[in-house]
Amino acid sequence: MSVLFTMRSVRTTPEGFLWEPGERWVRGRKGEVTVVDSRHPVLVWEPDWPVPLYAFPREEVREDLLRPAKNPRTGKHSGSQIFYDLEIDGELFENAAWTYPAEDLAGHIAFEWAERSGRGLDRWFEEEEEIFIHPKDPHHRVDALVSSRHVQVEIGGTLVADTRRPVLLFETGLPVRYYIPREDVRLDLFGPTDHSTGCPYKGTAEYWSWAGDAEVPANIVWSYPEPLPAVAAIKGRLAFYNEAVDIAVDGERLERPVTPFTATLSPRASG
Repeated sequence: MSVLFTMRSVRTTPEGFLWEPGERWVRGRKGEVTVVDSRHPVLVWEPDWPVPLYAFPREEVREDLLRPAKNPRTGKHSGSQIFYDLEIDGELFENAAWTYPAEDLAGHIAFEWAERSGRGLDRWFEEEEEIFIHPKDPHHRVDALVSSRHVQVEIGGTLVADTRRPVLLFETGLPVRYYIPREDVRLDLFGPTDHSTGCPYKGTAEYWSWAGDAEVPANIVWSYPEPLPAVAAIKGRLAFYNEAVDIAVDGERLERPVTPFTATLSPRASG
């Protein structure tokens, strides 16, 4: 019953936006200045964008800090026409906020998250917990399960990982990711990079690139050294992009999936 209730709370606008009233206390800051302090946030899914953003009632936003955008990013955010610059202590931050072109969302203002887009507010909190990159999707689930499956990973015909003690990470909308103990990975065939990414469900990842002769995308291997508590079982383990390597599970070779990451994984020669 709870699932049915949750799904029914999601609404669709004629313009194609999905939105859902939220009950979390949300604050957004720029430096030490609180720009948003909302107990009535709205989660908004833009058309063709897989993760939500928050929009807030105007009365819960420091509108005195907003200025009509000097160089509005017209057309971004699914056709939005009204953008705002944020001014704090005489410093202007361009296109930090906008309104959605949907009657259902009139009276609400959305903000960029600096970690995700390079502009906007620096720190976000739900209740007293700091959150990162984008709001967590209430319909998105992540489960990390200890397993005894036999997982093997090959790159260009070379066996680079072989384990019978993986942790399988099941995440809504993505293929299963196989997190493998370091001692079961030929990490000597890879080199660490300075690339990192953040995930609101898992934490901050570090990466390695293939050092062999095969044509392989950069940053093909990652690990979460300090994952969030909900997925603590993947701590320190290594995972590979299923989209660009060959993975066999219990002797069955998996097809390479097509995901939102596929387009960013353009092969290049390493070594």
